[in-house]
Amino acid sequence: MSEQQPPDEPAPPSRPKAQKQKPGLVLINTGDGKGKTTAALGTAIRHAGYGRKVLIIQFIKGTWHYGELESLARIPEITLVRAGAGFYKILDDKFPEEVHRQAAAEGLALARSSVASGEYSLVVLDEIIYAIDEKLLSLEQVLELLTQRRPEVSVILTGRHAPQALIDQADTVTEMKEIKHPFRDGILALKGIDY
Repeated sequence: MSEQQPPDEPAPPSRPKAQKQKPGLVLINTGDGKGKTTAALGTAIRHAGYGRKVLIIQFIKGTWHYGELESLARIPEITLVRAGAGFYKILDDKFPEEVHRQAAAEGLALARSSVASGEYSLVVLDEIIYAIDEKLLSLEQVLELLTQRRPEVSVILTGRHAPQALIDQADTVTEMKEIKHPFRDGILALKGIDY
């Protein structure tokens, strides 16, 4: 007696074979889940591992001391600039909106010159999407920045609520989705894991 074979299932659609390689890419890490900055930092470390220069500009970060500040300072190929005036409208925010707006504008100016200069082959714009969402920067300003980028420069943008126009300009978009988080059970951020 022969075993009965399951009916043929349709084959999953195959991915097209890569035909060309772009010298630089635009990547977005977005979504409500944890890990957007962490993923960008992992890519930065990978990039630096090949001896390539990386610039990380943090647009919205508090005055807290983060573990990545210490780790990245040990990697000579990576430069980290805290361009924001700290968390905006949350936690330890002590600055008026105009201070945040000016800090974001200065960060944007640095980002614009960095993607156009070719000094860095990867520029990470950490939390820039949050700066757009909170109206500290305009979507148009960030889209214009991407048009000024040298083709060989890759850019990673992070933050929740990526606008569709930004997604349309990206080569890779990853959405982090929260399934479970200890904060919902009243557990505070853990040093070395969350910051």
